[in-house]
Formats: sequence, C-alpha cells, structure tokens
Amino acid sequence: MECIGSESDNVEKTVAETKISETCTKDQRSDINGDNSSEDNSIEPTECKIPKKEENSILENTPSGPSESVESIAIKVIYNKKKYDVSAASNLSISDLKKQLQGLLDVPDSMQKLMYKGLLQDSQTISSAGITKGAKIMLVGSTLTDILAVSSVSKQDVAEMEKASTVKEPLCQQKIHRKVLDKGAPEDAMPGIKNIKEGLPSVPLSGMLNKHGGKVRLTFKLENDQLWLGTKERTEKLPMGSIKGVISEPIEGREEYHIMGLQLGSTEASRYWIYWVPAQYVDAIKDAILGKWQFF
Repeated sequence: MECIGSESDNVEKTVAETKISETCTKDQRSDINGDNSSEDNSIEPTECKIPKKEENSILENTPSGPSESVESIAIKVIYNKKKYDVSAASNLSISDLKKQLQGLLDVPDSMQKLMYKGLLQDSQTISSAGITKGAKIMLVGSTLTDILAVSSVSKQDVAEMEKASTVKEPLCQQKIHRKVLDKGAPEDAMPGIKNIKEGLPSVPLSGMLNKHGGKVRLTFKLENDQLWLGTKERTEKLPMGSIKGVISEPIEGREEYHIMGLQLGSTEASRYWIYWVPAQYVDAIKDAILGKWQFF
C-alpha cells in the first residue's frame, strides 16, 4: 500500500536542497550536511573559490611579494676633511652615486674616486659593495676651479695678457710666457718636427712644462672621452667637453715646438698653458679635444 504523503515530502526536500545549494557557502553546507560532507569530498563547490587575479593581487601586497620597497641607506661622504650626509638606495650603482655627488659637491663625476674598503667600481651597487647604514665613504677628486688654481695667474699677469692681446703680440714674446721659455726646452722634451702632421702617439705626450715650470704629461683616453693632465703632484681627468677651446703658436726660433693653451673657463685667466708641445702633434691634439676625432 503506497503512502501518499511520502511523494510530497520528497518534493519539499528537493526544493529545500536546491535553495541551500544556491545560497549557502561551503562552510554552511558542511554545517547543514553534518558528517555526511566527509563522504562526498570529491565534490567541491566552485562558488567559494577565490578568482586567480584577486589571489595574485593579495600575494603582491604581502611584505615578501614583488612590490617590496628598496631600502634607502644613510651614509657619510668625506671630502676635503668635511662630512656630508647622503641618502642612497641600496640598489643604486656607484656610477649613479657619483652623479648624485656631483650635484652636491660640484665635483664632476668623471673626476671622482670613491673609496670604501678599496676603490669602488662604477659597475658595483651600494649593496654589492657591502656599504651599510652609517658607512663612511672617502671621495677623492677636483673641481675645475681646483685645476685652474694650479695654473693661477696674478692680476699683473692678467693685465699683461690683456695688453698683449690688444696689440696682438705673439705668445712667445709676452712676458708671462718668457719666464718659462727663457729657461730653454727640457732635456727630456719629445723631438719636435715642424711642417709635419702626425696622429697622436701610442704613448703619453711628456717632457712639456706648465706655467710654473713643472713637468706636464698629456694622456688621451679617447674611449672615455677624457684628457688626463698629469703633473708631479697629481693627475686630473678632464672630460673633453669641459675644455672650451685650444689655442697654440709656434715658439719663435724653435718652430718645431708650440705654446698651447687649454681653455677651461670663459676668460684668458682660465687657460692652462703648456710649453714645448711637439709641433707635429698639435693638430691631432686639437682634433681629439674638440671632437673631430681625426687621425692622420
């Protein structure tokens, strides 16, 4: 004998389960189904899964995720016996640190040497060099003003140069240059050849003198676009672009040699004078400095 009420009960149960499936979360179903949920572990409700895009977003915002910020390190830079507080990112290259210091100390980055447990290389970074918070870095370098000071002239010398330029007096006859020329060519002067043009030699140009009678050596680092100006005291690495111009004249009676002036500033007083430059190299020197890159 059939039970009429059993079909009705089955219909109501089916409707109720459908509503539960549509509206409940996974945890709610577990509460409703009780221990029976463990018998059907192979069926996972898709409604409760976190979208992949949202999951990645959560990972990126965690402290160990890809968006972790770069640490900023406070260091001290020592230059000319003074200390400067500098903040730099741990992944900053030494090359970029030099550019940062150029704006602070007015020392061209090409003329800087940074020392920390040895000479720092441009390709290193703050972290790879082992530089930590509070580290002291020594900077060695010269400003263009320092370089000009080596070849400084007195007010009387400036007046004499202005007077000579007015009457167009040859350089070798000007009093300021006679002081050096009258001593004669150095014994180790390189052989000079007049009326001949040659390319730059493979060795530095040496055996020349500066305004004070000190020895001068010119080394051309064309791959770095630099001119190394060497004296007994130090070597200055001048970017080619920092030299505004080059003038020269043959030395009267010794035309195989020239007087040469490197224009480092805007006035005649900012010229760095070099004496006994071999005549055959004068044009090659000018071309290299002024950017023509012409070789004979």
